[in-house]
Amino acid sequence: MTIDKSGVGDMFDAIAWRYDFLNHFLTLGIDNLWRNKAVSLISAPKGSTFLDVATGTGDLAVTLVRKKSPTKVFGIDISAGMLSFGKKKMERLGLDKIVTLQQEDCEALSFNDNTFEAVTVGFGIRNFLHPEKGLSEMHRVLKNGGEAIILEFSRPKSKLLCKLFDAYFCYVLPLLGKLFSKHSSAYTYLPESVKEFPYGEKFAALMRDSGFSAVEFHTLTFGVATVYKGVKTP
Repeated sequence: MTIDKSGVGDMFDAIAWRYDFLNHFLTLGIDNLWRNKAVSLISAPKGSTFLDVATGTGDLAVTLVRKKSPTKVFGIDISAGMLSFGKKKMERLGLDKIVTLQQEDCEALSFNDNTFEAVTVGFGIRNFLHPEKGLSEMHRVLKNGGEAIILEFSRPKSKLLCKLFDAYFCYVLPLLGKLFSKHSSAYTYLPESVKEFPYGEKFAALMRDSGFSAVEFHTLTFGVATVYKGVKTP
């Protein structure tokens, strides 16, 4: 299923009110462990400035603040609805002075070249219409030596686990997602977008083609998710 940028924004606007609950509920809370693992790969020192692309309601931005003590985190997303809930979250957590959330096209960033020590994406890159454009933009706004950390769903290598994964993602998850979010197609789109995403070495190659070096990736929870890391070198 391919939808345009406005369609993606509208879909996430519609489920924003239930997004955080469903993320944690449908992954049994493991998504928090995945974010912690992703952030642990960042080697930037305290006091850095980070960009969280496709931030949604800002869960990964919160992890960045708690684990890496940055001076500033900018979180951007195409969905105004998600950002609205994210801003309330930052105020509730007392992080609104450190984390700034703003609406932007993730494939055409407004930031200057060589601005950030690290750029992150958590479960958002598969929603890009042109992921190579998004990766090139991330590379552009990173400082030399800066790191891109991308966390995304993938598929288990084990045939048995892959069948179980498909059964859950294609049948159970859409039913639960529809029940709790009241949206008819958002949680059907999720498994379809995961199936279409070029995970593993294919995505690592896409990062290299976008200018990143020292690209590595690590599978998490039997391959259900994968975290990728690339470095901008002079």
